[in-house]
Amino acid sequence: MKTKTTLLFNLIILVLALVTAALFWNALPDAMASHWNINDQVDGTMSKFWGVFLLPIIMAVMLLLFFLVPLVDPLKQNIEEFRPTFNLFITLINGFMAYVYGLTIAWNLGIRFKMSEMVLPGLGLIFIGSGYLISKAKRNYFIGIRTPWTLANDLVWDKTHAIGGKLFIATGILLLLSMFASRYAFPILLVAVFGTVIFTFAYSYFAYSQLDK
Repeated sequence: MKTKTTLLFNLIILVLALVTAALFWNALPDAMASHWNINDQVDGTMSKFWGVFLLPIIMAVMLLLFFLVPLVDPLKQNIEEFRPTFNLFITLINGFMAYVYGLTIAWNLGIRFKMSEMVLPGLGLIFIGSGYLISKAKRNYFIGIRTPWTLANDLVWDKTHAIGGKLFIATGILLLLSMFASRYAFPILLVAVFGTVIFTFAYSYFAYSQLDK
């Protein structure tokens, strides 16, 4: 996906979110549900203004950061090597945020569903997309598995990201499968994420230690 196309498409997503806010403003409650616990019970609310505009603001800030990061990275030429994949990931993240925003608006309009079951497919796709991005990423200071050893050597970076990408994709698939048993989704997510972080950190050190050999 080209950078200009990515920017235009994501701006359209943001504008649609704001149009949604304008259309349903009067129908939304003054105190909006904004957080659900693992039992799908509302345990947090916020004012209508923040309930309607917080996620679009976050989306706008994230979009700005996504486009600024490659400009200030000392290894920005490496980012250009996987820029189409990065652009696709930007769209995936913003699309997920818009999806969560839509679910939040729907809930506050009185439409009832299990929030965890609705969020899981999007979350699973985020991990799969992250894994694909990681597997394509070249050494840089902002995107990927950044340990002292991956940042120090291209070979260590590539080997760590090859296996890290597969682990992230596997986590995404597990989350998609957990849709059929949503009560296990949170422990699956915790174990998979912490396991992946610990393993890739240790593996990057091991790969670096093998360079001389």
